[in-house]
Amino acid sequence: MRLVFMGTPEFANPSLQKLHQSSHQVVAVVTGQDKPFGRGRKEEPPPVKRLADKLSYPVLQPASLKDSRFQSHLTDMAVDLFVVVAFRILPDALLLIPPRGAVNLHPSLLPRYRGAAPIQHCLLAGDKITGVTTIALTPQVDAGDILLQREHPIHPEDDFGSLSEKLADFGADMLVETLDGLEQGEIFPRPQAELATGESPIAPKIKPADLVIRWDRPAKAIADQTRAFSPKPGAATFLDGRRLKLFAATAISGEGEPGVMLGVSQGRLQVGTGDGVLAVSEVQIEGRRRMTIDEFLRGTRIEPGSILGQ
Repeated sequence: MRLVFMGTPEFANPSLQKLHQSSHQVVAVVTGQDKPFGRGRKEEPPPVKRLADKLSYPVLQPASLKDSRFQSHLTDMAVDLFVVVAFRILPDALLLIPPRGAVNLHPSLLPRYRGAAPIQHCLLAGDKITGVTTIALTPQVDAGDILLQREHPIHPEDDFGSLSEKLADFGADMLVETLDGLEQGEIFPRPQAELATGESPIAPKIKPADLVIRWDRPAKAIADQTRAFSPKPGAATFLDGRRLKLFAATAISGEGEPGVMLGVSQGRLQVGTGDGVLAVSEVQIEGRRRMTIDEFLRGTRIEPGSILGQ
């Protein structure tokens, strides 16, 4: 089939690479605009554009998906299908352009975790199983009929970074399988209601308040919060008025007042919580790089009994 691929972040790149190696023809790639990055604020292309350029695909970076000239250009390409991975919400007019509609790869077991941040929210919930789903896009966000769906385990050592990479690769293979099945008439869409079992949690965009650690919560919940926001943007607390980000932490048995630092053992800073103790192994204090606890303590003096969150 003739396709237009739409995606922006690194998560979308395995899908574009697998489509490039498939029997399907990618006619063009639509991605986000270049943005200033780093201290020098130099304009940098999004990851999908870098890969598309490497693969010699025409790249479109519209300021607005509702731009009539952009939509006319897509119409003139006469493609069969749009493939959407980690991209913006498509306006209704775009969905009407390709005769076979649009297919989206979503990193959750829909209808669970509809929304912008499914990977973070499944980690926040402490789930042990997640997965990927391909759906036929509709005007309602993440609500289209399911084409294919596969489960994927969440390992105790997984964080947002590692799980994203795994689901991106796992989903890319299933995406190509979905397109092959649609072309051959072997895939039959199923309404999401058929797969719903009990409550279906949602996954709204992460807000700054979601990053802030509440030490009165259980250690397990704080460890999950740390996993969900590692390697970026980082779950955060405060130490002597300076923002302190946590990137690796484990819940262990023990007792301590919430937020009170109990000492260091085996390279891990132990902190009391509302239930159990959090053993922190990687942090980043405001103005410095990410580092192990041993590295952190070489430049920061911590007295047992000091309180985090202030």
